[in-house]
Amino acid sequence: MALSRSEIVARSDAKKGMQAKTYKLPQALVAEIELLAKQCGISQGLLIAQAVELFKQSQKGA
Repeated sequence: MALSRSEIVARSDAKKGMQAKTYKLPQALVAEIELLAKQCGISQGLLIAQAVELFKQSQKGA
């Protein structure tokens, strides 16, 4: 039986170790994420990943 599009995407994401997440954020923050990602030429997901990494590093010295 052929796989549906969502099943194909789910398998692909699992294979890559990716997981979709949905968060409720203030509209101003979402707009800022969109703008920064566009200005930097990176995806919003990558921008958030980099922000989390910087946060982790800042907490090591705290």
